Amino acid sequence: MQIIPVIDLLGGTVVHAKKGDRKNYHAIQSLISGSSDPLDIVAALLKYHPFKQLYIADLNAIQKTGSNNLKIIKSIALHHPGLELWVDAGINSTAEVALWSACNFNVILGSENFSDLDNFINIRKQLNSNFVLSLDFMPNGYHGPQELLQNPEYWPEQVILMSLPHVGANQGPDLELIERFRQLSQQHRFYSAGGVRSADDLNRLKQVGTDGALLATALHRRQISQAELECLSQ
Repeated sequence: MQIIPVIDLLGGTVVHAKKGDRKNYHAIQSLISGSSDPLDIVAALLKYHPFKQLYIADLNAIQKTGSNNLKIIKSIALHHPGLELWVDAGINSTAEVALWSACNFNVILGSENFSDLDNFINIRKQLNSNFVLSLDFMPNGYHGPQELLQNPEYWPEQVILMSLPHVGANQGPDLELIERFRQLSQQHRFYSAGGVRSADDLNRLKQVGTDGALLATALHRRQISQAELECLSQ
């Protein structure tokens, strides 16, 4: 199983995302690092386990509030050239595609950023389908074009099922969500985001057809040991 750690950037600081309540995100408090500085957090994550990918949510870019965190993300890339960065920067326009795709990041397109399917399709064409899709489920349900939710023909190979009510809640992942989408497609690679508490949760996700999982809280609380990560990554 592919295990991808997550950092959420807000105003240059790594914050603790919890249940999608972005107005109340605070600086991360971690058992693997005494800092909330992005470079310190990334270094601590890679010391804990040699992860090959890192998912970064630029919350300023996603919410269109203040300056984006591109400079910091570029610094992470510079310090860790072998690390593949998956970046969600709220892309939904031609200008944003040009800015972020030029950095050789693995670009995330989040469904929450698209008001209609045509907008998504235009951005998809610009990226030549070279992106990861995040289907975003908020506390009040799915956000994005309904056609995107129901038709695998619009999906790239890799699809994240982002369950924000489960993010940071430490209450377990949404197994039913994975099962539902696995029934829609056997060809796509599905990644679960939100709720993972333990190695047992990761094994359950694997059993229902999950190809990978995004996680943060369980790592910062040391709820998954280094030995368990090593075993799961094989």
